[in-house]
Amino acid sequence: METTVLLERVVDETTRIVDDVADDQLANASPCDGWTVRDVINHITAGATMFAVSAEQGALPDDVFARLMGDNLGDDHRAAWGAASRRAVEAFGQPGVLDRTVTLPFGTMPAGVALTIAVFDLAVHACDIAQATGQAIGDEDTFAAALEVGRQIVTDDLRQPGLFDPAQPVADVAPLQERMLAFAGRRV
Repeated sequence: METTVLLERVVDETTRIVDDVADDQLANASPCDGWTVRDVINHITAGATMFAVSAEQGALPDDVFARLMGDNLGDDHRAAWGAASRRAVEAFGQPGVLDRTVTLPFGTMPAGVALTIAVFDLAVHACDIAQATGQAIGDEDTFAAALEVGRQIVTDDLRQPGLFDPAQPVADVAPLQERMLAFAGRRV
């Protein structure tokens, strides 16, 4: 599956999940250690904006990065996520964007590599939110493709605190959501 299409589909499924998060679930603990559901939605909203700006401008200005480290949701997590995710999809859909080099806070890379990182990160966090709110991934084909992307980009050197913990054991027949979380180092 083409990576820009994969991004669109992961965004669509994530949006469905975020839209179904009730306000009283925002304080739920997520599988992402130390983060609530609100923290995870804030993170993916900031991430979508970060990746969009880098695709649009080639780099993320320091002042934008500083702003993204704060609250990106305000009092409407659905609207904030929706706007940021649409911007990211549009930015990566620009003609020629994947031929560019982008600079993100964690390095300079081809835009296509940044896109694969965005896809996998978003898919994992969508699973975090779903797990914490009693939801399930509905588009398993898309998330299976995102997991395969993750298997290509998450190398041993990325398995460190703050990025990815060591993969956790999980049955091959476990639901995809659990396999995704276990690969990302979450205890399921």
